[in-house]
Amino acid sequence: MNATDRTPADLLRSALAADPGRPLVTFYDDATGERVELSVATFANWVAKTANLLQGDLGAEPGDRLALLLPAHWQSAVWLLACHSVGVVAAVDGPPGDADLVVSGPDELERALECGGERVALALRPLGGRFPQPPAGFADYAVEVPGQGDRFAPFVPVEAGGPALAVGGEEFTHAELVERAREDAAKLGLGEGSRVLSGLGYDTWEGLSAGLYAALAAGASVVLCRNLDRLPADALAQRTESERVTHTAA
Repeated sequence: MNATDRTPADLLRSALAADPGRPLVTFYDDATGERVELSVATFANWVAKTANLLQGDLGAEPGDRLALLLPAHWQSAVWLLACHSVGVVAAVDGPPGDADLVVSGPDELERALECGGERVALALRPLGGRFPQPPAGFADYAVEVPGQGDRFAPFVPVEAGGPALAVGGEEFTHAELVERAREDAAKLGLGEGSRVLSGLGYDTWEGLSAGLYAALAAGASVVLCRNLDRLPADALAQRTESERVTHTAA
């Protein structure tokens, strides 16, 4: 990664320029058997489409607050980077009533209705599938995102000193987030080619760092596992070997 990168969106652009074909996020859900692997290029395409949805259709602006009510999931990672691309503050598990927009998984829809702004729902089904019936009061992400543009340019440049993330009672600017991610990557010994297996949730900085940001800052990749406690020890050992995992946070 480039030393001049000041925002998470910068980190993603650098990863795309360096090696677009390498894996970035490999996602497992051990409750459903789902496995999805996204290269840097594929992940960046999802981010661009989502950022276009966020900025265009949803009218989000830098400094707006988005309550992100999603578990550790590849689509959650996409939404985080889309927020950073637009300049929207991603408030992970933040109170919807205090947010300008809300993005919710199927388990949080009732709470998400507290948001008076735009509401987006994700079914979190395999292959990014849509809801069988869209929830009342929500836009279905899987319906809205495919038609969005594959390239994204913010209407207003994202300032490194602007607010980026709120999680677990902490708030980070874009620059602080990048610096913290680099520090965590160094502590873990991550470098290019490292593979981090994480079974941690996205509701703490530690989970977000291990499951996304530290790897992105180091030019590494993530094996993100949801419901990892359902996986027997021998199957976990097999996954660690088959996915060429070099570091574990679980």
